[in-house]
Amino acid sequence: MWPEHPLAALAWLLATLAIYAGSRALHRRFLAWWSSPLLLTWVSLLVLIPMAHSDYRTYLGGTAWLGALLGPATISFALPIYDQRALIRRYWPVLTAGVLAGSVLSVAVSAAMAHLLHFSPTMELSLFPRSVTTPFAMIASQEIGGVPGITASFVAITGIFGATIGPALIRLLRLRSGFARGAMLGMGAHGAGVGRAYQLSAQDGSVASTVMVLAGLLNVLVAVGVAALMG
Repeated sequence: MWPEHPLAALAWLLATLAIYAGSRALHRRFLAWWSSPLLLTWVSLLVLIPMAHSDYRTYLGGTAWLGALLGPATISFALPIYDQRALIRRYWPVLTAGVLAGSVLSVAVSAAMAHLLHFSPTMELSLFPRSVTTPFAMIASQEIGGVPGITASFVAITGIFGATIGPALIRLLRLRSGFARGAMLGMGAHGAGVGRAYQLSAQDGSVASTVMVLAGLLNVLVAVGVAALMG
């Protein structure tokens, strides 16, 4: 659909790309948590959109196609997973158990957050899939009665937070195993965590990719089952 304000939509697209490119350059220079491109881009747009007296609909009119690239990007994670198939075959019981435990813990934390913040039932359902990458999360949200757009926001916040504190947590826990680091980042910060894991090593990134995809598939299957039980 053609944007209602095409020039404004184009301006927001160019601004988003410019902010992200600048953030990446800044991150390569400082390599600090506060220079994360995801964090800086998100915060910058959060400030700039209201300052420009614009709105989310206009912004989305120019940048919606960027979100559409998440699907192919997620599928592309299959390539490094294939490269690390021997490692995955060796540790598949641990991977499966970790994904199951991580998914259950994620839902429990989401339920606790929704209760503490007095979320409405719809908001609560939108929060549940926050710990899987956006394409999977939006499908799961729709199946259980949430709002996919709200879920996408929760996913972005979770990914930014996880990718930002992940390296510090790895140092705190003294994780030297690429398997452990990758699993933690893939489960805790999905796509953003995978990107961070690849900065550590190919093995970290491959494990993170595998965990992220397995968690996404599991959550979609559970969501479909819940939707069927609900009616």
